Amino acid sequence: MREVTATGQTVDEAVQSALEQLNTSRDQVQVTIIDEGKKGILGVFGAKRAIVKVTLANNPIQEAEKYIKGVVKNMNVDVNVTATVEDNHVTFDLSGEKIALLIGKRGQTLNALQYLTHLVVNKEGNKYHTVTIDAEGYRGRRKETLEGLALRMADKAKRMNKKVALEPMPAYERKIIHSVLQDKDDVSTYSDGVEPHRHVVIKP
Repeated sequence: MREVTATGQTVDEAVQSALEQLNTSRDQVQVTIIDEGKKGILGVFGAKRAIVKVTLANNPIQEAEKYIKGVVKNMNVDVNVTATVEDNHVTFDLSGEKIALLIGKRGQTLNALQYLTHLVVNKEGNKYHTVTIDAEGYRGRRKETLEGLALRMADKAKRMNKKVALEPMPAYERKIIHSVLQDKDDVSTYSDGVEPHRHVVIKP
């Protein structure tokens, strides 16, 4: 975290001077006013300059990007990371060779990295972000797979006329199953078990 103390005829002028020194914009810093200053008589006699301390805040998205790169480097995988922010949701897209290593079996490695990155992004607690980490379109392909699985297992539950329990999945994958089947009148779904073994149950 970098900070500078700056002075000016007014608080605004002092802040502007600090921003120029830090080469940043107002929304990236925290400002502490040390002295508001005084104009003095006729703007000259007894005038006192304003003093401010301006601190460059950590950018949680950049911190998270650096964290991802550090983790994958230790796995001997070279990736490009692209961050996209929409409101309070951040998506990190990873691309490069050996990407399958980062995905892991049924996305388990990617899910673990996503969970840890979520903690890194939100550690300051100033603003809450949700996080998705995708690797060369894996999330989209996994969503299609889960949607197909949901429909097949719903048919199986109806055919056998008994409950069908799916494998344990993270919350957002369970949500895909629930949403695919929510409009069906002949089956219902609920989640059962305790994390990390929580899973979807489909019943007629």
